[in-house]
Amino acid sequence: MPDTPLVELLAPDIARWRDGGSGVDWVHVLDSGQPGPQVMVQALTHGNEICGAIALDWLLHQCQEEGWRPARGKLVLAFGNVTAYARFDPLNPFVSRCVDEDFNRVWADEALHGPGDSVELRRARELQPFVDTTDWLLDIHSMSEDCAPLMVCGTVDKNAAFARELGVPAYLLIDTGHPAGLRMVERGGFGDPSSPKRALLVECGQHWERAAADVAVDTLVRFLALAGMARAEWMGQHTRLPLPPEQRLVRVTQAVVARSPDFRFLLPTRGLGVIEHAGTPLAQDGEHVWTTPYDHCVMVMPGTKNLKAGGTAVRLGRFES
Repeated sequence: MPDTPLVELLAPDIARWRDGGSGVDWVHVLDSGQPGPQVMVQALTHGNEICGAIALDWLLHQCQEEGWRPARGKLVLAFGNVTAYARFDPLNPFVSRCVDEDFNRVWADEALHGPGDSVELRRARELQPFVDTTDWLLDIHSMSEDCAPLMVCGTVDKNAAFARELGVPAYLLIDTGHPAGLRMVERGGFGDPSSPKRALLVECGQHWERAAADVAVDTLVRFLALAGMARAEWMGQHTRLPLPPEQRLVRVTQAVVARSPDFRFLLPTRGLGVIEHAGTPLAQDGEHVWTTPYDHCVMVMPGTKNLKAGGTAVRLGRFES
């Protein structure tokens, strides 16, 4: 990827969506008046992941111009880290990921109810009541490196089963959580195997490739149909991509976390690339060398851009199906 990456997507102006009538800025609540689940879709967990903003902007236009409304239950549409998004600059697009800290690492009660203060914590505290009353959650993301779209199913198998019901994308991921803090899709019942709540985090591809917007809209449309909020005819009119012929699950066993700014990979990195042999030198940080723990080791979301000490450089896992 060049130092100044190609930005093929235009970041939408979301100012018109600030007042959604929910009492919290950039949060819209669409109540069908019929029994059903509360479903939440969030975009802009990170301020430079603009495909989710494109998808929500598209759906809100559908509501305003076409009169679309959920067929049952209550739908919450939330733009997350809008302060970071306001800083997005296509000439320097990496720096607007967050303001003070990662918005997707602050969802444990210890953080939300603790003494900490940051732009991201304040926003998370505003969104917490919506998150905690949600039955089904879709969090729309994208990735810094080129990679096929994948669905992060948190740490529990129930969410992978949910992704199989959804049918997209082709690659599903169950991981070990994030060492830097709890993600939204792991909060409360979403991370409890015995809870009926479900949560998915879709990584739509590289941040600013044109295809990421199609993945975001397609996943959103299918998610609303699965929730019973959109009718099959509407889904058929607005899906943008065919279903994959099969879905494959990667189960992560460990994360490789950078210890210093000197971290470097020792071999070419490719998202979902497979390293055939155990013991292959993977990365070096000072005198420490990481090696692959088993044969057929899958590299999940390797990151080389803006990697800092304490950041996850890559997750390692195995294909299960």
